[in-house]
Amino acid sequence: MENNFLKVGKIVNTHGIKGEVKVVRITDFEQRFEPGSTLWIQPNEQGDLLKVVVDAHRTHKQFDLLHFEEMNNINDVEKYKGSLLVIKKDQLDDDLEENEFYYHEIINCMVFTMEKEPIGQVKEILSPGANDVWVVKSNKGKDILIPYIASVVKHVDIDKKEIIIEPMEGLIEL
Repeated sequence: MENNFLKVGKIVNTHGIKGEVKVVRITDFEQRFEPGSTLWIQPNEQGDLLKVVVDAHRTHKQFDLLHFEEMNNINDVEKYKGSLLVIKKDQLDDDLEENEFYYHEIINCMVFTMEKEPIGQVKEILSPGANDVWVVKSNKGKDILIPYIASVVKHVDIDKKEIIIEPMEGLIEL
């Protein structure tokens, strides 16, 4: 994918026969899918991007259901199952609160203990509920789940791509 685009969702299926798609969200920003929002569909890693405008949005179970302008039939959207939804980086909002970060800023950061002992690299972010959980591929090959809470994550330096944590007892095996 071109470097000036960021993933915000994945089309996992169609919904009904009137052109709605079922999307798994890869963003905390609900406004990304509001009517009038511009997104791009990326059918595959090398594929051309298709610009679309959201004209309807609702949630159903754990999914976002989207409808795009001029796509009013299941046949218009079925070919996009499995495609990513992306935005341009210049669509990002710069008004993040203190200690708020975009997923792309955290992914690939190196994680260290307070004693500067390397833990591994953030490979994924999960949003299971009250707080995000950062999945870190440890230097030993195992995945470590780091809750993004103040008592664990002590410092994040986006410029250096470094995160300092104070692990809770039993969180990691060093």
